[in-house]
Amino acid sequence: MTDQSHLTAEHEALRQSVARFIAREIAPHYSQWERDGAMPRELWRKMGDAGFLGCCLPEAWGGSGAGIHHALVIIEEFARAFIALPGFYTHAEIIAPYIVHYGTEEQKQRWLPGCASGDVVLSIAMTEPGAGSDLKGTRTIARPDGDDFLISGQKTFITNGLHADLIIVLAGIEGDPPGKKTLFLVEADRTGFSRGRVLEKLGQKAQDTAELFFDNVRVPASNILGVRGEGLHYLMAQLGRERLMVGMTAVAGAEAAFRETLAYTNQRQAFGQSISQFQHLRFKLAEMKTEVTVARAFLEQCVSRFLDGALPPEHAAMCKYWLTDVEAKVLDQCVQMHGGYGFMREYPVARAYADSRGQRIYAGTNEVMKEIIARTL
Repeated sequence: MTDQSHLTAEHEALRQSVARFIAREIAPHYSQWERDGAMPRELWRKMGDAGFLGCCLPEAWGGSGAGIHHALVIIEEFARAFIALPGFYTHAEIIAPYIVHYGTEEQKQRWLPGCASGDVVLSIAMTEPGAGSDLKGTRTIARPDGDDFLISGQKTFITNGLHADLIIVLAGIEGDPPGKKTLFLVEADRTGFSRGRVLEKLGQKAQDTAELFFDNVRVPASNILGVRGEGLHYLMAQLGRERLMVGMTAVAGAEAAFRETLAYTNQRQAFGQSISQFQHLRFKLAEMKTEVTVARAFLEQCVSRFLDGALPPEHAAMCKYWLTDVEAKVLDQCVQMHGGYGFMREYPVARAYADSRGQRIYAGTNEVMKEIIARTL
């Protein structure tokens, strides 16, 4: 089903390597991690040792410089195994590029090699209890104090919040215009920083998502990422990449659920035949295959435009909203085709149904995506 035309022997070798890693290091323990609400910290270093965290990082800073199709292969293999740990691609493919694009040479040399090895876990702290998609409404404040800043505020729904060693924090600087925000690099061992509870979610239960608190956390001016006051511009510039990654995850998830459901309906017997032989289900399976095939084609178009530097914001929004809506529609039908078993978490489609629900919310809700598209009409 997946278009393989862009893949090389190197990509296929990576795919096999990721599949073996998941079978050895993740699958046997995943159910326990879901109960724990987090994966173990040591898994990050194992991912780094395997070379899975630095695909898009330049070799000069510890990565392989391999490119976005390598990231896509990793995302696909996690989806194929029904492993919902988006913190890995969030760390490697969404947050690390902020440092690549806007960091000083000193910041890059200090942090990026550890990001690739798994010795440094990244998170990005934008969302607050009273501000989600409207980032201008964030209230976290950085007060100048000599050559330093004192950061105070609260962030929530933070992916990798439990294990993060370095957090990119969106904050307004006292005295700057209200609409101006700045990105700060905040080390987790600084006095005044604390982690709240690991949040209990509907899905993605093995992925830690936490509250973070900043109580006069002192950081030097050298911890500003990029230019003071340009934080929102940086976020807008990088959100296209993030939304593309969410689209990748959505298509991979929909394809995995379809494969699982096709196999189930072929072997499940009712009234003397496989249930896939009933016309209603055959037509539903045909619809789903068409939907995921079209979704894959649109995703590949978006990836190609991204690599050419020509993926406009409204197309990134289309990618995120439409592909996650397709995933939701496909997964709902897959659960239905499993009957009562589709409601049991021991079946992969049940977990995938819950895991995928957040996709239509984070990286900007799908309603916000439609607003972005509508503004270009």
